[in-house]
Amino acid sequence: MLHCLTATPATVHWGYFDAGRTPALKVRSGDLVLAEAVTHHAGDAPELLMDDGIRRLYAGIPEDDRHPGVHIMTGPIFVEGAKPGDMLEVRYLEMTPRLPYGSNLAASWGYLYKEFGEKERVTIYAVDNHCSQAHALFAYDFPGKYTVPGMITHADRCCREPALAGIRVPMRPHLGTAGVAPDVAGRVSTIPPGAHGGNIDNWRIGAGARMYYPVAVDGALFSVGDPHVSQGDGELSGTAIEASLNVLFQVIVRKDFAFPSPLLETPECWIVHGFDPDLNIALRAASLDMLCLLTDHRRLSRADAYSLMSVAADFAVTQVVDTRLGVHVRISKGVFPPGPA
Repeated sequence: MLHCLTATPATVHWGYFDAGRTPALKVRSGDLVLAEAVTHHAGDAPELLMDDGIRRLYAGIPEDDRHPGVHIMTGPIFVEGAKPGDMLEVRYLEMTPRLPYGSNLAASWGYLYKEFGEKERVTIYAVDNHCSQAHALFAYDFPGKYTVPGMITHADRCCREPALAGIRVPMRPHLGTAGVAPDVAGRVSTIPPGAHGGNIDNWRIGAGARMYYPVAVDGALFSVGDPHVSQGDGELSGTAIEASLNVLFQVIVRKDFAFPSPLLETPECWIVHGFDPDLNIALRAASLDMLCLLTDHRRLSRADAYSLMSVAADFAVTQVVDTRLGVHVRISKGVFPPGPA
């Protein structure tokens, strides 16, 4: 069955996951969902990044209800039969830009903020679905400091400056933040990633990918948000090209295996993630989870798995701007012999 989930003040939660929140939608394992994921940066150029539905969404949620995180999350979706200890498989099938524009913020939480004189700057991009590229339209220095999620800024044309002339950026539509509700009372910020998923910011979580999230509460309570049209590993300035997406996905309850952290499968590879405020600890966590994948699910000995990780696994920094830093480890499916995983 296909369900449509429109983003409205009644069907989104801004800045948090909450195991106690009433579901916006109930589905069965195997159902398809077409959901609207709305960027919290639509106010950076409202004449380009907002339509009537997004304006109503922003107007309908008070600023004092946008906490403790920043991302607009559509959901939660209650998946019948999902229980703690299960895995929720999410097959991402299509991700289509809602509007042909996006915003990148060089933010106060960006990695080189001090090196740029502690100034924030917005760059607005246009996206071209025909050639799957984005290019900068203009940039402007942000007045003051970006502190309130969903701030709306009307940048005068005299303040706009040319940016990145002749540069074309490959589009990589994906969800920066998606996941299940943690088993915690009250609101959990969307900013740091964790075992529930959340703000992983891995650009490979796009169409054609499958994510496996450890279920922590009945129904899983899955939500999507923080849509991006492009991002590099690291997300150095603080954000990706933030742009609203319409996302088609399928949810499947998996009771046949378990994994300690969000697991990503693409047609070419497996990717595990580690998170911690200390990048070294995040790297170690990702290493141990890759070891788990190779020993528990590919039946390698620990010694063989350790050797394979050193010679065939690619370690990379996912992001350095979300309080809890991210590392991902990728192993190609092509290194394994043919046969079921």
